[in-house]
Amino acid sequence: MPDSPPHDWVTRAADDAIRHAEQRYGGELGDHVITCASGASPSGPVHLGNLREFLTVHFVAEEIKRRGIAARHLHSWDDYDRFRKVPAGVDPSWAEHIGRPLSGVPDPWGCHTSWAEHYKEPLVASLRELGVEMVEVSQTEMYRAGAYREQVLTAVRRRDEIEQVMSRYRTKQLEGAATAAPESEEEAAALADSVANDDESGLTGLGATDDLARFPYKPYCRDCGRDTTIITSYDEDTTDLAYTCTACAYEGVTNLTTDSEGKLVWKVDWPMRWEFEGVDFEPGGVDHASPGSSYTVGKELVKIYGGRAPSFVGYSFVGAGGQVKMSSSRGGVPTAAEALKILEAPILRWLYVRRAPKQAFNVDFGQEVVRLYDEWDALGKKAANPAKRDAQVLAFERASSTTSAGTLPTPAVVVPFKLLSSVADVTAGSAELISRIVGDLGYEHASVADLEPRLSRAMTWMSDFVPEEDRTTVRETPDAARLAALNEDEELWLRQLLDRLPDQLELEPITSLIYGVPKLARGLGLDDAPTDEVKQDQKAFFRLLYQLLVDAERGPRLPTLFLALGAEKVRLLLTPPA
Repeated sequence: MPDSPPHDWVTRAADDAIRHAEQRYGGELGDHVITCASGASPSGPVHLGNLREFLTVHFVAEEIKRRGIAARHLHSWDDYDRFRKVPAGVDPSWAEHIGRPLSGVPDPWGCHTSWAEHYKEPLVASLRELGVEMVEVSQTEMYRAGAYREQVLTAVRRRDEIEQVMSRYRTKQLEGAATAAPESEEEAAALADSVANDDESGLTGLGATDDLARFPYKPYCRDCGRDTTIITSYDEDTTDLAYTCTACAYEGVTNLTTDSEGKLVWKVDWPMRWEFEGVDFEPGGVDHASPGSSYTVGKELVKIYGGRAPSFVGYSFVGAGGQVKMSSSRGGVPTAAEALKILEAPILRWLYVRRAPKQAFNVDFGQEVVRLYDEWDALGKKAANPAKRDAQVLAFERASSTTSAGTLPTPAVVVPFKLLSSVADVTAGSAELISRIVGDLGYEHASVADLEPRLSRAMTWMSDFVPEEDRTTVRETPDAARLAALNEDEELWLRQLLDRLPDQLELEPITSLIYGVPKLARGLGLDDAPTDEVKQDQKAFFRLLYQLLVDAERGPRLPTLFLALGAEKVRLLLTPPA
């Protein structure tokens, strides 16, 4: 009996989405397209935690497509959400825009048409690099075009039923079923900017009558554009909604049948869209599946529209470690664009697909990067063997290619990341020199192009993410004082080395020479096994070489360092004064 194919969380989520769609369409999919949906509010840099929203949907949609079933990744930009606060580093005068839709707030940096577009554009570029294709929907455009007009009227007509559901779950939260507190400041910030926002500010019409106190629709002020409005009356026959703006004192009337000047509050808006878009699968932060939060409330409210909630998975927090330079999100979690500066796109995808969404994890930008690349390279070798196909290999395959883009860019010649970054360190980031040295180290046919995209990432990691004290600084001139203070053994070692140092350095001969000098000094041959005394001498000799070449007690592997410097530079720095 043949082994069953490997399964993972993606397989199970795709099964659930297909089952949901089959129930929606009466058991036969026919030409129907399964919709896997994501959503995000472009209120700031979309960090690696929010990236899980996009990639979770992407992998599930991809699995469905791989089975020959039509599917789409539908992404809603919640750019009609209110601008909440002015973040650090932004002109405080932007506080005047608080309460306006994100699409209506100017870009303080002047490079995009709005605040929302400023944060959409870099994320979309990163998603393209990650092989993520999606149908994008702007909620600003949808609401202003009146696309949801009937859905708004339905919510308003049935607002008493909505409030009964809201009130029931609100009580459950007060009884102690609220979401667990975040474990860190970064997690708190991530949840505050969550892709599925639980804000109910639009439901509390302070100063309104009891009938309007929990109105499911929030108008933006026609005069100042803010959502600082209190509903004062609603006419069921004409659908005229009167309001007063607390920010500018404007008193206005908007007609829900003919005007499009506001939006449903979030906990009604989300389930409305499930039915409107025919959503079969949508994830959310684990906080949105707790009692009283968006998904649990939405499962009840979607019935108002004759629908049912999509299949759902909750995902946990993604953090970061080992940060040295994070330009756009310093002090918080980095963005996809920043991660892609040091991680190849398939590796970043792999971090998300290899773990179940409920597993929290950190992306470490310190020395863990080296281990991560090594693990990825080892998995690539395993994946090349059809007999070893398991869930790990399945994750590797999902990370490596997509149904539309095919195989994502990887280096034609795979050189260990540790070696590339080490060579980048001692060559001051010269791509051509790195390519030559890598060739000398056993990768003879590796051009600069063959080493990309890994080469650029290794260079960036070394320059931007490795602390200054851990980098290698080659001496410009000999250390005259140290060379003048050599003891008898040190003088002998350097003489033995310089007498045998060839003009053209190659990896194996220079490795043999560096390790063999202490053997020669004790009357052994280069190929003889080292004695305990020789091993001690080797440690002392290596320390001396590091001191004279890079003014440190340790550094990159000495054969690599010699190849990087070249014979002429090595002679200059190791030759004692006459």
